[in-house]
Amino acid sequence: MPESLPSRRAVIAGGVTGAAALAASGYTAPSYAGGRGHGHHHPDRVRLTVLGTTDLHGNVFNWDYFKNAEFDEIDPIDKVTHNDIGLSKVATLIKAVRHERRGEPLLTLDAGDTIQGTPLAYYYAKIDPITGGAVHPMARAMNAVGYDAAALGNHEFNYGLDTLRTFEEQLDFPLLGANAVDPVTKRPAFPPYLIKHYRVGRGRTLKVGILGLTNPGIAIWDKANVEGKMEFPGLVEQAKKFVPELKRRGCDLVVISAHSGAATSSSYGDALPYPENAASLVAAQVPHVDAILVGHAHQEIAQKYVANETTGQQVLLCEPSYWGRRLAVMDFVVEQTRSRRGRGWRLVAATSQVLNSNAVAEDARVARAVREQHDTVVTYVNSPVGTSAAALSAARAVVEDVPIIDFVNYVQADAVKAGLTGADAALPVLSIAAPFNRAASFPAGQVTIRDVAGLYIYDNTLLGVRVTGADVKAYLEYSARYFKQVSGTGPFALDQVTNAVTPTAPTGTPDYNFDSVAGLDAPLTYDIDIAAAPGSRIVGLAYGGVPVTAAQQFVLAVNNYRQSGGGGFPAVATAPVVYNRQNEIRQLLIDWVIAHGTIDPASFASVDWRLVSGGAPITVG
Repeated sequence: MPESLPSRRAVIAGGVTGAAALAASGYTAPSYAGGRGHGHHHPDRVRLTVLGTTDLHGNVFNWDYFKNAEFDEIDPIDKVTHNDIGLSKVATLIKAVRHERRGEPLLTLDAGDTIQGTPLAYYYAKIDPITGGAVHPMARAMNAVGYDAAALGNHEFNYGLDTLRTFEEQLDFPLLGANAVDPVTKRPAFPPYLIKHYRVGRGRTLKVGILGLTNPGIAIWDKANVEGKMEFPGLVEQAKKFVPELKRRGCDLVVISAHSGAATSSSYGDALPYPENAASLVAAQVPHVDAILVGHAHQEIAQKYVANETTGQQVLLCEPSYWGRRLAVMDFVVEQTRSRRGRGWRLVAATSQVLNSNAVAEDARVARAVREQHDTVVTYVNSPVGTSAAALSAARAVVEDVPIIDFVNYVQADAVKAGLTGADAALPVLSIAAPFNRAASFPAGQVTIRDVAGLYIYDNTLLGVRVTGADVKAYLEYSARYFKQVSGTGPFALDQVTNAVTPTAPTGTPDYNFDSVAGLDAPLTYDIDIAAAPGSRIVGLAYGGVPVTAAQQFVLAVNNYRQSGGGGFPAVATAPVVYNRQNEIRQLLIDWVIAHGTIDPASFASVDWRLVSGGAPITVG
């Protein structure tokens, strides 16, 4: 068995626990805290602490399954190591804060995307599925931490409702989803909220409502799993229903755990009437929300306030990055009020900070809960499946056509062609692929499951749709928005031409939204002129050396994310589906290598596209 964790950063770097962990993580004691417990300097004041994680994506350990090594992130500018990952490290911080604030009311929440994202999560969804009796490692880890509640993320639906419901049953706390509703009754299909009661001394009780909201994009991204079974109305719309209900039930504070980013944007454009990233809208448009634990966007927001348009209240937002890099610590100080109606509580301060997990040791209890499953998966992903005739890398896949992406396109197109029937079987087959992971590579020689999994990191399935030449051109033009507009032929650095900011990608277009298109039996060739404005960049589009006509017909191999509207790419969401066998693409790649033995780029690779400026090839360093 391979050594799963050959070096513990906690040992090497002097990882710490307890109060020292808080100091190492950047913790700052709030200035308003009037002594221990409920505030000795302010006997009528109480502090509530909310600890939050989000977008853990199956990360329990500080481990990179694709590299078979400890996770180690290097800043490309200053080359300094930073950012550890995994719930086992965050658990140390959670334990330290709980100890530091023992005797005070405290909540531990998660904002979703838990059961997808690593080979550890995949293995217990597909290889030894929890629906067959296994316990999900994230359930083991989160139960060991002792969460109070978690919001549903969109990736919770990737493996189907049976897997999700089984995961839900394995948890010691509720999965909340006020806007995951039954299509008939329109009532939530999961608990919409949780109410916690805290005894805070002198016969007093603090009542806290936790509302869970998820992402409307699930209706698009996991259409095959949820269509006709569940609907996903907007976050604002559902919060307007349930926040008043929580207040009627006597909640003194309302905290929302929302799997939806703070920047108001939607990767799916106007395909849905509800925005994807709506946390700030909820804060602004729904009265009596005190704070939102934000998820989904993979951003770090230590502290942000959004003014409510009705009440003027400054609503606190905090997002603790992703994969367990950070822990959100949200502090609420309430003061007792007295009136003819009796006693109540008034919020007098709300602040937040994020703690960095990179200097602390892993929590032993969480690590023990998952270690055996982790070791099983390490063994699995290091299993050899074949060989590669040459070293292949995705490092430059964002600026040039590279063989490792050609491999994905070839396998996808080949699988679709083999499954076509009738008149569709005579059509030329094309395929789309994106550079999901620039660090992906195949060595010359033995290739393992983790090599292939590192290339295709998502659990997408394969479909084929019938499109026209005009559709292909429009698709490529949309994809080419990924590039910044530059003049001249360079040389340019990678970041000078890639990840352009667009109205739907205000922080830059992600690599997974740059698709190249390749032909199976003949090359599809084109230039991308990034000196031109977006929408007029594709030049010389040809199939087999012949210019593509607008009416020409093709079958296009796409993943389910694209076909369901993910990324907002044109044509494919409405094009006729001519192939859909629910084959997972990653497994198709693995099976292809097993069946053929050797990955030889000479049999499938060609230069189909290039970056140009005014027709002249550009140089990117």
